[in-house]
Amino acid sequence: MDNPKIYLSSPDVTSVEEAAVVRAMRSGWIAPLGPEVNAFEAELAEYSGRAHAVALSSGTAALHLALLTMGVGPGDKVLTSSMTFAATANAILYTGAEPVFVDADETGNMNPDLLEEAFTTLEAEGESSCVVVPVDLLGKVANHERIGEIATRHGAGVLSDAAESLGATRHGRPAAGFGSAAAVSFNGNKIMTTSGGGALLTDHSDIADHVRYLATQARQPVVHYEHTDVGYNYRLSNILAALGRAQLSRLDEMIERRRQHRLRYHELFADVPGVSMFGEPSGATGGDTRDNFWLTSIIVDPAEAGFTAEELQLHLAEHNIEARPLWKPMHLQPVHAHRRAFVDGTGERLFETGISLPSGSALTDEQIQRITDAIDAFLPADVAAARR
Repeated sequence: MDNPKIYLSSPDVTSVEEAAVVRAMRSGWIAPLGPEVNAFEAELAEYSGRAHAVALSSGTAALHLALLTMGVGPGDKVLTSSMTFAATANAILYTGAEPVFVDADETGNMNPDLLEEAFTTLEAEGESSCVVVPVDLLGKVANHERIGEIATRHGAGVLSDAAESLGATRHGRPAAGFGSAAAVSFNGNKIMTTSGGGALLTDHSDIADHVRYLATQARQPVVHYEHTDVGYNYRLSNILAALGRAQLSRLDEMIERRRQHRLRYHELFADVPGVSMFGEPSGATGGDTRDNFWLTSIIVDPAEAGFTAEELQLHLAEHNIEARPLWKPMHLQPVHAHRRAFVDGTGERLFETGISLPSGSALTDEQIQRITDAIDAFLPADVAAARR
């Protein structure tokens, strides 16, 4: 095929991952759990600066079980980011609780001022939220200092949805190091993958133990099958854990590859009026804070640029290059139209003007050149001429 499709964030697997999977298969530990899971959990906890890691079947499972373990149930209100993938809200609904959405600030992450407003308004109405679930958007860690302070003051816990931010830091602290617990994802399009999978990170042994218990069908420690709670089949397999260990060993180099893509896009759009990088181009914002470059996105002001984000996305699609808008906020989703939301229009604007470009560490130099050539061909003639 002369023009194979270029994807937004394809898995980056090598002979290192192949050897790890073969090792796990030859060990005889084909069924779920085993020595690779134990080792993966230990290595992931160390990487994340946490005392405990629980390897699970998805990031959604990690959110679901953490919410249950933190006492969330029917009738509860859970404040969460509106600017996120549906899985965050879905996990809350699985518990029987009600998500209450909080809009983004200019970083795309939860706006702490609106979070304060949400708490105050709910309390004035005789309601409360027992847990806050902030989301690290596209690899940028949320303002956990303010979010945590607000949540504590209002008697709520914090569960960090770090599904997109593994490898990022905030003031030197790993992304999965915030909150009472944090959920990460190893889906095929994430910064690293176990094909499908996720994990729960925490410093609290009681949280980790209860999540493990629920994830293995809530079996009691007796020889026969005894159950006193409803459990779930949410554990990661030994084979996929081996894949995860190999990916984790390469994570820093994969992040660096994505960083180079970010810098290339920054150079490409530097002189284009009305186009700005979504986030600091270098990924570093001072104080040992940096994102993980999971996705590189731009914001397009059509009045200045002379084109819209959607027009660029459609042009790239014609060249078999995948690009996507930023997440459509949950409060705009039909399934959540009736739910409470504290918004100021920022998330909606970012959705309408933002576009994520191919960012995967598996992209070849030839593919990057194809992308930049396609973008150059799209840019207004006067801009393209000035660039040359």
